[in-house]
This record gives sequence, structure tokens and C-alpha cells, in this order.
Amino acid sequence: MTAVVDRDADEVRAKAAEKPAEPSKFQQFRDRYEWLDHLVRAGARYTERHGDHYAAAVTYFSVLALFPLILVAVAALGYVLFLQPDLIDQLQAGISKNLPAGLDTIINPIIAEATKSRNTIGIFGLLGAIYTGIGWMSNLREALSEQWGQVPTAPPILKKTLFDLLTLVGLGIAMVGSFAITGLASGFATSVLEFVGLSEQTWAKVLLGVLGVVLGLVANWLIFLWVIARLPREHATLRSAAKAAVLGAVGFEVLKQVMVVYLSTVTGSPAGKIIGPFIGLLVFAFFASRFILFVTAWAATSRENEHEEPVEVPGPAVIHSELVVRSGPSGGTAAGLLGAGLVGGLLGGRFLLGRRR
Repeated sequence: MTAVVDRDADEVRAKAAEKPAEPSKFQQFRDRYEWLDHLVRAGARYTERHGDHYAAAVTYFSVLALFPLILVAVAALGYVLFLQPDLIDQLQAGISKNLPAGLDTIINPIIAEATKSRNTIGIFGLLGAIYTGIGWMSNLREALSEQWGQVPTAPPILKKTLFDLLTLVGLGIAMVGSFAITGLASGFATSVLEFVGLSEQTWAKVLLGVLGVVLGLVANWLIFLWVIARLPREHATLRSAAKAAVLGAVGFEVLKQVMVVYLSTVTGSPAGKIIGPFIGLLVFAFFASRFILFVTAWAATSRENEHEEPVEVPGPAVIHSELVVRSGPSGGTAAGLLGAGLVGGLLGGRFLLGRRR
């Protein structure tokens, strides 16, 4: 009776093992919603391709490039003040009026020195900006190529540096052009409303605000499209990049609004007014870098870009005859000879002992 029960239990366990396991609830949601499955695939690609590490490198060069850019801005201010000396008195008067007492005696000499040393400051600032800008662009291009799963051949150092510099200039022109178009279009719309007498109407102001948001999204979309598809070492498809650029444009606008609220919060105290903008720039650069890489991972994990890697077919089996050549007896032969020697020795010893007796 016990054997029958054990046999039935074994059959039940065997049937349970043959039955496929039920997918988890999360897997069921992934199977049902394509956008959720795409989001998980993009997150996995971002993690596997070391997205955070590349984002940290891009952030480092972003913050490092801030100081040469400040020098360039100071040099530009020095040239403006040199060409228009009457502005120096106005600037110094404004500083003495708005800053706390005592700071004007520190800042005004700095302005005078910047005006006098504008050439030296401009040259060093420009060289530093070029160096840090190339490093920033090189790390960004490597990070984007990694998210696309590209393994491009390393170009020569001079060619790579030149291409990164040209790409940096192109990206700067694209960003300035997109924002300039947005500003000019918004200003043109304001002028039109004033011309037709609708500048004081609430609905016209709301419409103008919506137009500004739409133009900003379009500008962001163009920049993200170029970054995702053309900045990697090997150009990617525009179709999937265009879809991902929509996500990037909307998400980047949300990120900018969050950072505006964050900066208004951290700069509320006197200490925050000094270090708040720097910390805000650091946080914004890091999250913006992570977001750009995640959007690129989103584009790379689109269905049209996912290709199964071909499985290598193993070669035909080759049978080799094995010939073993030994210089001495085998192990079994040596053991047999040793045993025979022992037996012979024992018999010989007994024979000699018998004769002596």
C-alpha cells in the first residue's frame, strides 16, 4: 500500500514539474503594455552599458568647462568696457548701490583688472574652453555609442580630436540657432499682438505662452534628434531617434522646470545664494546627462533596432587516431613484474633456509 502511495506522489510531482511556471504579475503587465516593456528594456540597456559612469564623466567635464567659460565671459566684458568706457562708471555705481557695504572695494578693482588684462584672460579662457569642451564631447560621443551597442574602431588621435572639436562647434551652433529661432518667433508673435491691439487680452497672452512652449519643444526635439542620431561614432537611424527625441524634448522641459523650482528653493538663504547656483548646475548637468543617455537607450531598444545575434554553427567533428608511445613498461606490466619479483624472492629465501637446516 505504501509503495502505491509513493508512486502516485511521484507521478504528481512529475506532472507539476512538466507544467510551465506561471509568469509573474509584472511580466504579465509587460506582455500587455508595450510601452512598459520598452521602458524596462531601456532601463536594462542603460544599466548594462554603464550609463551612470558615463553620465558622471560628462558631468565632470561640464562643470570643469564652467571656469574657462567664465574667463571668456570676463574677457568679453573687458572688451565691452574697453570700447565703451562710460559703462565702467555705470557698472561700478550699480555695484556700490546694490551690493553690501565693503564688497564694492573688492569687486571694482577686479573689474578694472579684467579690463586691463582682457587679452591674457581671453586667450587662457579660450584655450581652457577648447580643451574641456573636446573632453566633454569625446565622453558624450563614447557614452552615446556605448548605448547604441557600437564597437567602432578607434580613430587616430588627431582625427578624433578634430572631429570632436567640429562636432562641438556644430552642437553649439545648433543650440544657439534653435534658441534664437524660438526667441525671435516669440518676439515676432508679441509684436503681432501689439500691432492688432490684442496684447492686453488674457486669451492672447495664454495663446502666446502656449506658442512659446510649443516652439521650445520643437527646438528641444531638433537638438535631441541630432544628439541621438548623429553624435555617436557611427550614425544611427533617424526613425527610432525621432521617436525618442519626442520623449527627450518633453522630459527635458520638465527637467528644466524642476530645476527652476529647485534653484529658487536652495537660493533662499544667504549661503545658498553663494553656493546654490553651483550645486544646482552640478545636479542639473548630472541628471541631464543621465536623461540623454536613457533616451538614447530607449531609441536603441526599439523593436526595429533589436536584432538577435546569430548563433555560430559548430564545425564538423574531426576524429583523430591517438598513438601513445612509451619508453618503458606500462603501469600494469610494472606492477606484475614487481609482484613476480617479490614471490620469487620469498620462494628463494625459503629454499636457501631449508638447505641450511
